[in-house]
Amino acid sequence: MSALVVPSAEVRAALESDRPVVALETSVLSQGLPAPRNAGAVERMSSAIQRVGALPAWIGVMSGEVRVGLSASELERFCDPKGIAKVARRDLPMAVAGGGLGATTVSTPIWAAHAAGITVGATGGIGGVHPRSGDVSADLVELARTPVLLVCSGPKSIVDPVATDERLEELGVSVVGYGVDRLPFFLAREAPVELEHRVDTAIEAAAIARAQRDLGVRSAVLLCNPVPISYAMDAIAVAEAVRRAEARAEREGVRGKALTPFLLSALAEETGGASLEANLALLESNAGLAAEVADALAG
Repeated sequence: MSALVVPSAEVRAALESDRPVVALETSVLSQGLPAPRNAGAVERMSSAIQRVGALPAWIGVMSGEVRVGLSASELERFCDPKGIAKVARRDLPMAVAGGGLGATTVSTPIWAAHAAGITVGATGGIGGVHPRSGDVSADLVELARTPVLLVCSGPKSIVDPVATDERLEELGVSVVGYGVDRLPFFLAREAPVELEHRVDTAIEAAAIARAQRDLGVRSAVLLCNPVPISYAMDAIAVAEAVRRAEARAEREGVRGKALTPFLLSALAEETGGASLEANLALLESNAGLAAEVADALAG
């Protein structure tokens, strides 16, 4: 492990004692959710993990290091997005050299988690293949070369789920439904994509992760957990809201790293806040499931 990837004392002690640990990104706090809902997400996700007896390991760039496991006071800094860069894995050298705060997207925490010896992570939705532009998220490439199990609710509602699933297959990433036979689609329970593989318990998911490890497979297992049914949104309504949000982004010239945070914020406005509530619910649900899988792996 690089000397610049620094687990906290608590994370280090947990790993040494085989206590389950769940890796978490910080971009969801700095760019994905508005204040004070981002602070609420910290509490809900951390509590869901701790209830299982696991340890949440939030991952961010601070003071020239990739920190694996952030304190409450450090997380407060990430909940104030002013001056915080959005850091994918390709940005790590610059972010570390710059010495400032960097909020990590999916590709960075799974890389750092693996480097630190953490095998399970959780997020909301992964990036994917964007419609029309064909832009491909760095999440997919990192999932193809990092042997972790990542719990998510499928691809974000702003990407093409069919093209994303095809790219994941091409890259050798194992996609597994949790209690479902179709690919979850972030805010909606499902996309029109049939899944080949399904598990119904955390123990079954842990068995797949264990086999992945024992086989020496170098790509990830993507465990797709649908948004809780009471918060699920109609897929057609979400698609229409996304189109309106995309039109706003086009008019305002929003591109690059700013696009996803802009679209998620616009989507919350377009849906009267329903997408925000669904996002918070699925983040909590995914964190709890990841803890159960990590606990089953540790047992």
